[in-house]
This record gives sequence, C-alpha cells and structure tokens, in this order.
Amino acid sequence: MLKAGIVGLPNVGKSTLFNAVTRTRKAQAANYPFCTIDPNVGIVTVPDARLEPLSKVAKTQVIIPAAVEFVDIAGLVKGAAAGEGLGNKFLTHIREVDALVQVVRCFEDPDIHHVAGAIDPIRDIETITTELVLSDLEAVQKRLERGAKDAKRGDKVAIADAEVLKKLEAHFNAGKPGITLELTPEEKAISRLFYLLTDKPTIYAANVKENDLANADANPFVKAVREYAKAHHSCDTVVISAQIESDLVDLSQEEADAFLKELGVNESGVGALIRSTYHLLGLRTYFTAGEKEVRAWTIHNGDTAPKAAGVIHSDFERGFIKAETVAYDDLMK
Repeated sequence: MLKAGIVGLPNVGKSTLFNAVTRTRKAQAANYPFCTIDPNVGIVTVPDARLEPLSKVAKTQVIIPAAVEFVDIAGLVKGAAAGEGLGNKFLTHIREVDALVQVVRCFEDPDIHHVAGAIDPIRDIETITTELVLSDLEAVQKRLERGAKDAKRGDKVAIADAEVLKKLEAHFNAGKPGITLELTPEEKAISRLFYLLTDKPTIYAANVKENDLANADANPFVKAVREYAKAHHSCDTVVISAQIESDLVDLSQEEADAFLKELGVNESGVGALIRSTYHLLGLRTYFTAGEKEVRAWTIHNGDTAPKAAGVIHSDFERGFIKAETVAYDDLMK
C-alpha cells in the first residue's frame, strides 16, 4: 500500500490532522515542538459517495471502501538538513513515503506557540522546501562523485546518470524542488532511481480556525498558500480545520453532519484531503457490486483491464478474456 506522509513545522496541526484522518487518538498532539518523534501510521478509508447508491442497486449492506496509508512525521525546523531538531531522522522518514501532505498554519492564536514566533505560511513552506532541497543537493553531489570514475571510463549508464544529476544539481542550487524540473520521460525514469525528497508529489493542507472554514477563500493566508503552491511547486491546496476534524472524531455521523451544517459547510475538509491524496498517489478506483458486497478496488492510473482484474486475483489476470464495464453515472441513470 502506498503511503502519504503528513509533514510541516512543529505546532502547525500535523498530529491533530493525523488523528482526524485516521479517526483515532493515536498521535500525541501537544502545544510544544517535537511531541511527535517516531512516526504514527494509520490506514484511512477513502470517502466515496458512489458506494452507498451502488449498495442499494446491488441490494447489499456490505460496503468495502478503498484505503490509503497516512504517516504522521515529526516536525521539521530550520537547519534540519544539518542535523538541527530531529534532522536526519525526520528526513529518513520522509524518504520512506510516496507523497507528502504539508500542513501549513493559516491562523493566529496566541495560545499556540509558533517556532518562528509569528504566522507566515509562505516562510514556513520555504523553510521546509529549503531543508529538503539541501538534503537532495547533498545526495546528488555524493552520487556524482561516486559515479565520476565510471563516467570517465565511458560507462553509458554512468554518463546518462551524470547528465541528469548535473541538471538536478543546478536546479537545487537555485533553491527549487526536484518535482518542478522539466525532464524528458527518459530522464525522469533515471531521476526516480535517486529517491529524491523534493521529487515526491505534494499537496498543501491550509489549516484554518473553526470560524474561518466556511469563508476560507477570504483568508489572506489561505490565498497566499494557494497562489504560492501553484506557482512555485505546481501543487494544489486543500483547506482543513484540524481542530474541527479532531472534534468530529468523537461524534456519530448524524451529529457530525449537524455540527458541520452549523458551521456553514457541507463536507469535512478531511474527506476532500483524503480523496486528493489518493489521486496524488496516482491511485484510481473501480467497483464490483453484487449481493455479497460492494467493493472499491484500488488500481494505478493507466493500468490495463487485465492488470485491474489481477487486483482481485492473480488468476483473473493470467486467464483474462474480457471485461464488461459500465460508468457509474450511466448505471445510476
């Protein structure tokens, strides 16, 4: 199962958000830096409004949704690439996930300490980006040194690697994340083998206060994050209120719906975040429906029908004949 890591500076709401998406109290959430040290891991079901109508068509009450894994990673501080804070340990945990959800604080609260002393979401994003870029730059330079002799001898693989590494080195020296570097498909295939921190698909979670959720578009911090993320990282932004989500964990579905309605919103921000992260990981869903169950099966974007059949059972892929499919909207009509 692919993993999405929740990252950000200390005290921006990472652990609170993790507890909300996993509907647990697994992660310690406290008003001081580094209350999370070892990463917390949770399996999260992907909200999908299509499942219940399908269950009515199939006349079954058994619904099995898709799932994705989230990891709550300790807060990063300026100087992490040089070992500050939890430094290398933090960076190692990031290297092990497939995508990043970066939580950015977009609210003022004198009772919640900010490591930089003031709220500035763009500065926070740049702090984390700088540390990840510095770590990647060091890794690229070491790899260039190791492969220099082979490249001089005319080794074709080493030469191809060196060409990509030099492009990455120049990009990182300019302070830019790897995911924004334009490479050919062949160069991208080589780059993926380097497992760079800044090459991971990323989404930003703009964390707002309870009263700001319904009118998030008017929040200047949220607006700044959206514009910056799109312009500098080619990333999307989802608005959430980690504290609201944490409160919803203890409520029934009916109570949660009523609570959100009072706040003027139709859906929890976490649902949108989970779905966005699922797509960010390159995952897609198809359904099977029968009297036994309605199930959402997870495949990778671009998978063929035989590959999709193999998710159910490897025999279905080996002995594949054909697939009869129907679009959800057409089935509902």
